Amino acid sequence: MKKQKSPTKNKNNKQNNSCFKILAKDKQTKARTGIIKTKSGNIETPFFMPVATKTAVKHISSLELKEMNCNAVISNTFILHLRPGESFIKQLGGIKKFMNFKGINVTDSGGFQMYSPSLYIKSDERGVYFKDPFENKTIFITPEKDMQIQIDLDSDIAMCLDTMPLMEHSKSQVKLAIERTTQWAERCKKEHDLLQKSKTKNKKQLLWGIIQGGIHEDLRKQSSNDLVKLNFDGYSIGGLALGESIEQEMKMVETCKKIIPENKPVYLMGAGNPIELLQAISRGVDMFDSRFPTQNARHATILTSQGKLRLDRKIYEKDSSPLDKNCKCKVCKNFSRAYIRYQLKQQEAVGMYLATYHNLFYLQDLMLQARKAIKQRKFKQLLDKVKKTYEKADRNVKVK
Repeated sequence: MKKQKSPTKNKNNKQNNSCFKILAKDKQTKARTGIIKTKSGNIETPFFMPVATKTAVKHISSLELKEMNCNAVISNTFILHLRPGESFIKQLGGIKKFMNFKGINVTDSGGFQMYSPSLYIKSDERGVYFKDPFENKTIFITPEKDMQIQIDLDSDIAMCLDTMPLMEHSKSQVKLAIERTTQWAERCKKEHDLLQKSKTKNKKQLLWGIIQGGIHEDLRKQSSNDLVKLNFDGYSIGGLALGESIEQEMKMVETCKKIIPENKPVYLMGAGNPIELLQAISRGVDMFDSRFPTQNARHATILTSQGKLRLDRKIYEKDSSPLDKNCKCKVCKNFSRAYIRYQLKQQEAVGMYLATYHNLFYLQDLMLQARKAIKQRKFKQLLDKVKKTYEKADRNVKVK
């Protein structure tokens, strides 16, 4: 019998205790494909999650997500706490049953809403004060309360409550944000463990810590080291894809990845541009979410195998070809650019639906291609090909 290799040792983590198993690694990059084990089943990485803030992706139902082989979505804890409330969703069987989604449900903590003027009041070391726009009252969310809400929602993967600094914040402000994020993460972990004490291992909700630090390498290192000590199931890299350059973003990803244990899944929050996704995968990132594909679809920017298509341009007014001749989605099989363009111009829901469906299908297919390329040790070829295609398309648009 062939002797198996010993698992990689880490003083904070043991390979056999991880929810993540690496299946294959690329030859020329740090891209990897693996399996994340959750209480609802397994999901293969890398994968992209459409944003289902209120348990629905805009213009797309759960049935259609299944149709396009989308196996994970992310919803917003605070927004669902406001309406319809976690107790309501719990009574109806939890978030998965409520939205009839067969894949993996992830919930964000709601920390991002701290930058919404209509919702945020203030925060301190204890927690966050929000406005309830429906009841005209103040809501106080602590790390402990946030964990209780996410347990009641019964998502498969939960996020810690964090403080996300913005690009314009000073370094001293960013430092305060990561220190508070670490304090809250420790409280989240303690409460989350306590709330799940009676559950068996395979029935437990997973918890990710969120690394912050802006574009400051030393602060990213500090945040990563602090959170790794707490031994979360996985780690999110937050506070990026907010206006910094792709080079700055990838440098921060690399900084965090050097510290995060290899056997822990890594989630780059808010990333959805095809090149951005592939660049991050090449650095070892496993999961993503963004409003990018759905938001762009509603504004007539279509993701295709030939690069971005600006469908609102007049040259497509009478174009009878599909959005993407190489795409196998039902939109490309049945509708023309001219038809979808017209519906979008008229602000008809059907136009938004068709464009959104295609964009999400495209990204799910891109993730499938990425997983296959990694297994074949040919990921760099895929990255170079897609990057070249998109850059060429962008140049052509500028020239015309």
